[in-house]
Amino acid sequence: MLLEPETWKHRKQFRGRLKGKSHKWHRVAFGTYGMKAVSSGYLTSRQIESARKVIVRYVRNIGKLWIRTFPDIPYTKLGLEMPMGKGKGEVASYRARVKRGRIVFEIDWVDKKTAQEAFRQAAYKLPMNFKLVEKWEIL
Repeated sequence: MLLEPETWKHRKQFRGRLKGKSHKWHRVAFGTYGMKAVSSGYLTSRQIESARKVIVRYVRNIGKLWIRTFPDIPYTKLGLEMPMGKGKGEVASYRARVKRGRIVFEIDWVDKKTAQEAFRQAAYKLPMNFKLVEKWEIL
């Protein structure tokens, strides 16, 4: 099940920039351990889903998982062998902007070793660098 917005105000958006660090969603709010982005980048809905599957494999019957990001930015692409010009392409997929410092996943009801291994395996599926943070850690 890939994440995708049901409705949108504007079907096509500008790309924007990823500058600075995240001022929202930078603390662990629901779980005990969080997966915090160390670098900025974009996450596609396929990448979020594959990382979710890896984490669920580790915390299936024990813990609870929260996904703290949603791919709501449309990514457009022109068709193959299209000439330059002719307007903006159709929406190909959706992405999530992730600035450094943002919490992407949270888990609870597991020990630190299990959380560390689950997030390490999930980080292999994602194109950015992440670190494990605990509930009351402010870094």
